[in-house]
Amino acid sequence: MSTCFRLAVVQLHVTKVKADNLSRARGLIKEAAARGAKLVVLPECFNSPYGTGFFPEYAEKIPGESSQVLSEAAKESQVYLVGGSIPEEDDGGKLYNTCPVFGPDGSLVLKHRKIHLFDIDVPGKIRFQESETLSPGSNLSVFDTPYCRVGVGICYDIRFAELAQLYSKKGCQLLVYPGAFNMTTGPAHWELLQRGRAVDNQVYVATASPARDETASYVAWGHSTVVSPWGEVISKAGSEETVVYADIDLQYLANVRQQIPITAQRRSDLYTVNAVQEG
Repeated sequence: MSTCFRLAVVQLHVTKVKADNLSRARGLIKEAAARGAKLVVLPECFNSPYGTGFFPEYAEKIPGESSQVLSEAAKESQVYLVGGSIPEEDDGGKLYNTCPVFGPDGSLVLKHRKIHLFDIDVPGKIRFQESETLSPGSNLSVFDTPYCRVGVGICYDIRFAELAQLYSKKGCQLLVYPGAFNMTTGPAHWELLQRGRAVDNQVYVATASPARDETASYVAWGHSTVVSPWGEVISKAGSEETVVYADIDLQYLANVRQQIPITAQRRSDLYTVNAVQEG
């Protein structure tokens, strides 16, 4: 197993035209692969505007139009592709905020349905209720690559430290969170949460946001980021459309864990975090 590989995070400018979003994403995936990326992460709701009114309009089955494009893009670029998220409709008509992951052969490796729905109310600033149209997922999502094991969450999932701890216990060395924080929570918590999850679990953390669009009904913060197991920001975007890169060094991760051996020092006789339902 290689101890170092290149990660690319795509900060896509999302429009109301699904076909344009898919085409642009495919082009940026190809660009990332040409620059040596082995794993590419797209943003939350990369194929549609983010909003409870948009989810039913843009929802698809998996497999469907968007997942087919992602499958083809992963195969043609020979990368592991964390497909951001799309509004998914299941056979029973329920809607989910879902991240499909594809292998370099184009196969669907897993799909992560957002576990924690974004229901918040900050008076005078922002109110948003994903639960008005979406249902929560009920499974943890981990996949293996030749480089490392990866845990997947979506946006609001990052606020729940227990999920990251469970992924770490399962052997994950990289956690990826497609996410669309906003202009209130973004500047306050976006980087803080990523650094916290990275330091607590001594893992790499990568987040992929849509690019900021001041004309959208929901304005994303942007600033897609990669954080090291030491809690250092090693790559970060601004607010515009871009691709950011980071070299994930698993030997460095092992060194951090050896120097500060918190895993061995945990007092499991006093406390523990366990999954109620394995996923």
